[in-house]
Amino acid sequence: MAGMKKIISLLAALFIVLLFSFSVCADTGVSYTYDYWKNVKESPAAFGLEQVVDASNLNGASFGSVDDVCASADGRLFVADKTAGRIYVFDDSGNLLQSIKAIKSSDGKIVINKDGSQLILNGCEGLFMDEETDELYIANTGSMQVVVLDGNDYTFKRVFGKPENMTGTTEFKPSKVAVDHSGRIYLVVQSSYEGIIELNKDGSFSRYFGVNTPKVNLVDYFWKSIASDKQKQKMSKIYAPAFNNVAIDGEGFVMAVTYDSAAEDSVFRLNSGGKNVLREEGNIPVVGDIRSYDSTQSQFVDIAVTDYGTYAVIDKSKGRIFLYNFDGELLNVFGGMGDLKGEFKNPTSIAWLGDKLAVSDGTLNAVYIFAPTDFGKAILKGNEAYYYGRWDEALGYFKEAIRLNANYEPAYSAIGKNYLMKNEYRQAMYYFKLGNNRIFYSKAFNGYRNIVLKKYFYIPAGIMLLLIIGIIYSEVRFFQEKRRYYR
Repeated sequence: MAGMKKIISLLAALFIVLLFSFSVCADTGVSYTYDYWKNVKESPAAFGLEQVVDASNLNGASFGSVDDVCASADGRLFVADKTAGRIYVFDDSGNLLQSIKAIKSSDGKIVINKDGSQLILNGCEGLFMDEETDELYIANTGSMQVVVLDGNDYTFKRVFGKPENMTGTTEFKPSKVAVDHSGRIYLVVQSSYEGIIELNKDGSFSRYFGVNTPKVNLVDYFWKSIASDKQKQKMSKIYAPAFNNVAIDGEGFVMAVTYDSAAEDSVFRLNSGGKNVLREEGNIPVVGDIRSYDSTQSQFVDIAVTDYGTYAVIDKSKGRIFLYNFDGELLNVFGGMGDLKGEFKNPTSIAWLGDKLAVSDGTLNAVYIFAPTDFGKAILKGNEAYYYGRWDEALGYFKEAIRLNANYEPAYSAIGKNYLMKNEYRQAMYYFKLGNNRIFYSKAFNGYRNIVLKKYFYIPAGIMLLLIIGIIYSEVRFFQEKRRYYR
């Protein structure tokens, strides 16, 4: 009995050590993915820290705060400082190009608001660079405006205040901003339960867009279903959770995130009707970490999306960056909270800077620039080639990813997709099996089954025909014998 107690104690101690080891591993920035069975699998990091943009890049000045980042196609980095009410512009080497506070016209004069005050930046929280029109949109939160500047010399273009035709109870206090290919403007107002504000190109109000569906509490639902009208009035109302950030993908869909625990979804790809059409065809849903040993749910504070559908979301609760492809498959997780260089204290935003990622930290007042590793390049290039239908090119990149990480299920799955798109179903099934991708394995199996049926259709068809002939013959003989019997 004593020996059994010793064994149980040793096993319990071993379990605690393993649990602690996993917890340490998951919290120290080790890169990983999840397999089909939802087990954590360590993986090479897709990105590594390349550069830090902080007070040392401001020529003697300092950030008041770092609240949002965006980038231009030519490599410029734009940083919003809410505390100082400034926008800083850096080149691709981190050199300061411009510090914007007071807004000037093209002839160098200070722009005046309708009320006679100077147009200056005040508590600006959001940025968006519109490459199609070469314009910089600024959510000038403190002044309840959206300011639009020229994307080259940063001079005044126009300003939008609260539209006269705006309905609803939401206060016009834009926090984040994005613009689609048609010039429609999407504004996130923190704590708004009416959805994203959509403005027309001229700044007039269009509608509230993409209401966020709250989770259903079955207990509350039961009591409300049997409550009287007076009791219902006294019960607390359930409001739609607010969105926290917004982006536009390469096809013009609005992508958004929320970290409200009451929300049914945390990542959105909204169509023109405001419905979430995010693809989730991976082995796990798009929710961030699915197993947590500290009971902390992933809280996505921002999203950045490429033209080919690969997107990155930043988890403000754990400082991790989750990389997904267009189909919603988790490609890589890296980053973490800590005091080491490249780790976070309070991540606030994320943006693509070419094939790099720029991530801001509101506590450290810095922007970290992460460059793709060889493994990361293989992942990104492979997904880009696949998205644009360059199957053979994609195949090469994904095989390189497997060479660098032989246990990387997303690469096996991606190779299977390439064979599937080329109608090579048997090969596709083989790689989907290696990648544990049951959804796409079924699609490949259906294609392979159809080919086999077409090729050998004459065999079951011949057998069926013989059966039919046999049945008809037996019926004819039966009626002939019956007729003879009754004569």
